[in-house]
Amino acid sequence: MPIHLLVVTRLSRHHQSCIEATGIRLHMAEDAETRRDVLDRHRDDIRAVMTIGTIGFSAQEMDELPNLGLICAQGVGFEGIDVAAARERGIRVAHGPGTNAETVADHALGLMLACLRRIPQGDAGLRDGQWKEIRRGAPVLHGKTLGLLGMGNVARAIARRAHYGFDMPIIYFSRQPKADLDWQHESDPKRVAEQADVLVSALPGGDDTHHLIDDALLGAMKIESIVVNIGRGSVVDSDALARAVTEKRLAGAALDVFEHEPEVPQAFKDDPRIIMTPHTAGLSPEALDATVDLVIQNLEAFRDGKALVTPVPDA
Repeated sequence: MPIHLLVVTRLSRHHQSCIEATGIRLHMAEDAETRRDVLDRHRDDIRAVMTIGTIGFSAQEMDELPNLGLICAQGVGFEGIDVAAARERGIRVAHGPGTNAETVADHALGLMLACLRRIPQGDAGLRDGQWKEIRRGAPVLHGKTLGLLGMGNVARAIARRAHYGFDMPIIYFSRQPKADLDWQHESDPKRVAEQADVLVSALPGGDDTHHLIDDALLGAMKIESIVVNIGRGSVVDSDALARAVTEKRLAGAALDVFEHEPEVPQAFKDDPRIIMTPHTAGLSPEALDATVDLVIQNLEAFRDGKALVTPVPDA
């Protein structure tokens, strides 16, 4: 019997075909109305769910599927999935660590350069017929101190590019120092913020990291420093960041993720020193192929009664 998979996130026709080629039966249900229709007809058939961290899957949603045995998060994030509730119900949970690390790291370096070198402002000014008005110097990235909040796969990829490509000293915050890294470790994120010229958040979402970047942490930073967030929007207190940039207590910010996506605070839109992209850091053809391939591997392992390839680790 084929595995019936409920997909509650967006999935291209190409990737739908890749999954269906393995014999898995897909039920696409990105919106609530479609999901209700799918559940009315296939509630008892569905044994697996595919979602993403920011959409997640709640305990109540699990209870609507009596034969659910697996939840797959496409990509590394799983903060919106009630993992504890899943384990209480005997539902296994998988995610996709490392699948988009290089893509996100590329994007992060692009955001750093765009913010420091004022690239979007230069482009907009030229399109508006300006030249002398916008032609002025901007700081280099080379040699600046990079502060990283988190040191997972994405942060490591960013650090390699920054250190070896831009001669940037690296300071990082994590719960424990990484034995294989020579870079400076700090157990207090505020100590990283104090020293960083560029502070990058590569942290997951969740209660432990909610608003870690707040008024107090931003107040510890140098006025010529910038904040970059390619982790999760919930890590940054949006109001605090907007105030810090508007009041010129920070030189700028570059964000790919937001607290209440797809909503973006008006204060961010109003300040040209805040550079934004619509949660696209991890979206490359290569990364998307890798995330879907890992979902398939976990689905096949589940179907065959084997250990998951990338289970969500114990807390």
